[in-house]
Amino acid sequence: MGGPEIERLIGMLARLPGFGPRSARRAALRMLQQPEARMLPLAAALNDAARAVRPCRLCGNLDSRDPCSICTDPHRDRSLICVVEGVGDLWALERASVHRGLYHVLGGTLSALAGTAPEDLNLPPLLARIEQGGVAEVILALGATVDGATTAHWLSERLKPLGVTVTRVGQGVPIGGALDVLDDGTLAAALRARRPA
Repeated sequence: MGGPEIERLIGMLARLPGFGPRSARRAALRMLQQPEARMLPLAAALNDAARAVRPCRLCGNLDSRDPCSICTDPHRDRSLICVVEGVGDLWALERASVHRGLYHVLGGTLSALAGTAPEDLNLPPLLARIEQGGVAEVILALGATVDGATTAHWLSERLKPLGVTVTRVGQGVPIGGALDVLDDGTLAAALRARRPA
């Protein structure tokens, strides 16, 4: 089919989410047919992102700024913190424009099977933000999975003694569903229908 460079390119593309071997071959072919217009700008963007993007030390979002653009936005409601499992969930909520507060990325959920314990979660920065004062409500926007429910219950028990209201996203998130694949309307309904945890 081609030299080792083409095979390596196809192999790297095939590792991306949503890509399989066939879609990786199609993408590689399109890029190789116009390398100046498609491949070189992509390579430059990948290089720039790899060098500049880092997790925000306050919330865990990915950005080229630290603290990130959400944490430094003066128009955000600082009394609300929405806790999500991963950055993809944060981006999904931002895309839906349903939350005007701050976020906190846990970096996973508690899972006995995967061996994820409380100390593996990005919890200390969240606790520090709450202890500084000004946070009135923490919204637990975790997936409706067994691990998500376990994590939400554990977090609720941990956060309530700190004097904040703890709520969970409500209807609209299906059992077994992940936030980053839901449509904007479903996300908006789920966030509006939050309830005490």
